[in-house]
Amino acid sequence: MNKSLEAFQRLLDIMDRLRVECPWDRKQTIESLRHLTIEEVFELSQAIVDEDYQDVKKELGDIIMHIVFYSRIAEDRNLFTIDDVINGICEKLIIRHPHVFGDTSVKNAEEVADNWEKIKLTKEHNRSVLGGVPNALPDLVKAYRMQEKASGVGFDWENKEQVWEKVEEEIGELKEEVDNMGAGTGSKERVTEEFGDLMFTLVNYSRFIKVNPMDALEIANKKFRSRFNFVEEKAREMGKSLVDMSLDEMNELWDMAKKN
Repeated sequence: MNKSLEAFQRLLDIMDRLRVECPWDRKQTIESLRHLTIEEVFELSQAIVDEDYQDVKKELGDIIMHIVFYSRIAEDRNLFTIDDVINGICEKLIIRHPHVFGDTSVKNAEEVADNWEKIKLTKEHNRSVLGGVPNALPDLVKAYRMQEKASGVGFDWENKEQVWEKVEEEIGELKEEVDNMGAGTGSKERVTEEFGDLMFTLVNYSRFIKVNPMDALEIANKKFRSRFNFVEEKAREMGKSLVDMSLDEMNELWDMAKKN
């Protein structure tokens, strides 16, 4: 047995023992683990953003443990086993990669992604192109994934210039609705709708310029946090509190943070 198989079997054996001998592990259900799994995925995501690969390794271990835990609970309930889980994903990978395991030819990664959507609609009998996008996803991720899936079956813009024209159109429509609300002839609902349309279109544009919008927003978040922390620190060094400072004073420190 190779080292990977030995390591995986060791984890299976440990989980089997925990389900028998540990009161906490014995008490867990598929439902009770759900929120813990979500937390682990976010911790993995943060480790990836931070490029902390030792932490990535640790968080991947936690997620593998959860997969084994779910499967062990399911086996206790005669639902499925870890073998079913692994064989299921193996079959899916083979079906979705006919350019590797069959005689299909592809030129690039984009064609591979397009083939995935077509395969899911035909061989896997998915009823809807968007059916594989969970409603529980964060909305920014959901928008990106829905657009990817629609693009996979050919429903997409032809080029980034067309998308940018749509972005500018949506900016104009949002501004018009904001002005209407200020004049008393609009509504918060219409402004909210137009703002959503603009964000959705910007996500579309991000795909065309090969930028992941989640990564871009996280970079912006980190930049803002770092600069705002700088402003707070400088204010303390000056013996001041931000609430007592004028906007001009804070902007001066903000400009210093941008140069730092």
